[in-house]
This record gives sequence, C-alpha cells and structure tokens, in this order.
Amino acid sequence: MSVVVIGVNNRTMPLDLFERVTVPAQRLDKALADLRARRHISEAVVLSTCNRTEVYVYAEKFHGAYQDVRDFLAESAQLAPEAFSDHIYLAYDDEAIRHLFSVASGLDSAVLGENEIQGQVKQAWETARLEGGSGSVLNQLFRHALEVGKRVRTETGISRNITSVSQAAVAMASQRLGGLAGRDIIVLGAGDMGEGMAATLDGAGLGSIVFANRSAERAQRLAERFDCGKAITLDALPDHLDTADALLTSTGAQSLMVEQAELAEVMSRRNSKPLLIVDIAVPRDVDPAVGSLDGVTLLDMDDLRAFADAGRRERETELAAARRVVAEQLDRFAESQSARQVAPLVASFRSNAEAIRQAELERFAAKLAHLDDEQREMVEALTQGILGKLLHEPSVRIGEAAGTPRGERLADALRDLFDL
Repeated sequence: MSVVVIGVNNRTMPLDLFERVTVPAQRLDKALADLRARRHISEAVVLSTCNRTEVYVYAEKFHGAYQDVRDFLAESAQLAPEAFSDHIYLAYDDEAIRHLFSVASGLDSAVLGENEIQGQVKQAWETARLEGGSGSVLNQLFRHALEVGKRVRTETGISRNITSVSQAAVAMASQRLGGLAGRDIIVLGAGDMGEGMAATLDGAGLGSIVFANRSAERAQRLAERFDCGKAITLDALPDHLDTADALLTSTGAQSLMVEQAELAEVMSRRNSKPLLIVDIAVPRDVDPAVGSLDGVTLLDMDDLRAFADAGRRERETELAAARRVVAEQLDRFAESQSARQVAPLVASFRSNAEAIRQAELERFAAKLAHLDDEQREMVEALTQGILGKLLHEPSVRIGEAAGTPRGERLADALRDLFDL
C-alpha cells in the first residue's frame, strides 16, 4: 500500500486547460464517492484551489492508482487523458508526504508562504472525512501536515509581507495603478478571496469600494468595513464599471461573469478612461477576450504568479529554513508510522505463536487427559513461560528499532520467516 499524490497546477498546465480540471466545492462529495469506488483506491482527499487540483490517495498499487485518478480527472473535465497527461505531476510515499507538507506550509504556492492554503488543506481533509473518503492513513497524514504548516510559519519568516493570493492581487493592482489612494475599486465575489482582498484594501485610502456578490448579505458585510463601501447586486455591476478604476474578481462561479460584449459597451461609455481588471478566479470570471478591448488591462493568475515570483527571490533564506523544518517533520512522521506498523506486526507474531501452542496442547489432549487440575495448570504455565521467553527478545528488538532502516529489515525478516 502507498500514499500517492497526482495533480496539476497553474505552473504545469496552461490556465485555459487548468481551469477545466478544477473540482468545485459543490461537486466535491460526488468526486470523493467516485474516487472511492475505483478499484485501486482505499482512501482519497481532493484539494482543489485556484493554484492546484491534487488528489491524495492511499492505494493498493501505485500504477493502478495513477490510472484511476487520471481517468477521474479526465471524466471530471470531459477531456481525453492524452489532452493533459503531459502536465500531470505525481509522487508516492515519502515524496508524496513531503509534497503535502510543503503545500500546507505555503512552499508550493504562487505566493510563497501564503496563509490561505493552510485553511484550504484543512477544509479538503474535513470534507473527505465527512464524506468517508479519508481513513486512518490519510487522517494521520493530513493532521501531521497541518501541524507542519503551523511550525513552518511559527519558526521561520516565510509568511512575512505578502502572505496570500488575495494580498498579492491587491499589491499587483496597486503597482499597476500607481497606488490605491483615491481610487474607485469594485470587488466581485465575497467569499474567502473577496474577504481577503477587502482586508488588504482596508486602510488604503480608497475613494470608494463596491462589493458585488450573489449573496447581498455577504457583500453588505464586507462593505460595512469601509466608510466609502457599498454593496450592490450583480445586475448593477455594469453601471458601476462606468466609473471604476479597477475590478478585482474572485468568485467561485463555473461560468463567465463578465463577457466581452458587455464590457465593450461599458468601455464605450467611459470616454477613454482606462480600466484595470485583476481576475484571480479559477475558472476565470472574465472572458479572456476582454483583454483585447481598448483601454482594458486584464491580469489573471499567470500574471499574479509572475508578480509573486519577483518577491520570492527576496525570501530564499527563509525558504531554506522552511524546507529544513519540512525535512525534520518528514523524518518524524516516518518514525511514527513505522512504530504504528510494528505494533500490529508484533501482535500478529505473538498471536500466531500462541495459536501453535494451543494447537499442540490440543494435539496431546488425549495423553494429558489423566492430569489433575493442578498438573494441567503447571503444563499451561510451563508452555506459556517457554513461549514468552522465546518471543520476548525478538519483540523487544523490533520495537526498539522501529522507524530505522534496521527496524525495516527486522520487520521484513519477521514477516518472511513466520509468513505474517
């Protein structure tokens, strides 16, 4: 059995293809049921964010699990496997575990050290637990991964400055606009990303800020942070685009929220005033063709990744420290897993030996029939004592060596010698 991760992200795959492979939250329960029903998968967790879609599985066979997950992604995206197979990355056992620890720590994010991924990993795991996708192996792994993420952020400076995609989106907008003071901003989407952008924009000295969302209540809650804030319905968005300096969008919609034709009409009313659009939604909220309109600057996750990479180089020292924490925790996890595996192995070893003792006593039952109760107790104590002394040293040795290469060798030998 192996822990395997198979995934794609917006670095390994073009954005127009990647957004088709995402698994929206409302389909996650069916996705987990689908994965669990496949032949080679015993446990599964799906992590799907604006940066990645990854499937973590506990599997009987590595190659079988890879094919099961690849087919799942193909069917989910309605693509032939050949259309994206070259963009898949995969790892198993220690490398899969190291990858998850790095992901939870924000080391594999578009924004190095981002905090949002910690919550996303936790939510993916909790959903899998509720839906029956995650069992004892992945539960232990994800619990440890969240602890690693916390340690990395506590013990290193990896999460200083810009620590989330939403913060990076606002910083990128500020750079393009030459500052945010006095600017009129629209935020489309009031979920976690929208809330993150609102928190970053708070105190920026905006001229005005408008929140548009399907849920008017959530939009109003964010607007109340700002003296200049306002909540609107989606229908009112085009009117407010007439005067805005920037649109920041991050909904969870599965279809386009801003079409080219709609925005062309808006631009015709703006009297050549430029409009900046930062679309960090996956799938995208804004039609990519909008970028061809005069006066429109359209930035997406590809642009954000390039923007974040420039700041990444400034934190290479912290990255090295964070990776050391991940490596230490990988060793600790391996030790704990080996110790867990040794306990049932030793129990099986002793149980098999006891079964042999009982079988031998049964075989000689007729010859021992003349013994009285006291003599029977003496035979029982004698055979138990001999067995205990024979089993004691191997049990102690294998327990002491658990989590080491020697322990692995002893465990393999015990399994082979006694057919455990």
